[in-house]
Amino acid sequence: MLYPSIDSLMQKLDSKYTLVTVSARRARELQVVNDQMLEETVSYKFVGKALEEIDAGLLSAKTIKTAERSEGILNHK
Repeated sequence: MLYPSIDSLMQKLDSKYTLVTVSARRARELQVVNDQMLEETVSYKFVGKALEEIDAGLLSAKTIKTAERSEGILNHK
């Protein structure tokens, strides 16, 4: 059994593509900065930690226009 489940993650974001994009960007960010937003995580890998942050509602994605892409898509709450 995977944690968090894909069903609970899909309730937070609109598509699997968005889920993969947000979690990958956050995982790369965690590798560089290591500013984990959760006190305790089940996973010890960066992608798992990113997925747990999404499941906790700490990360979301916003739709942006092409001209605004340089600012990024991650929203930290």
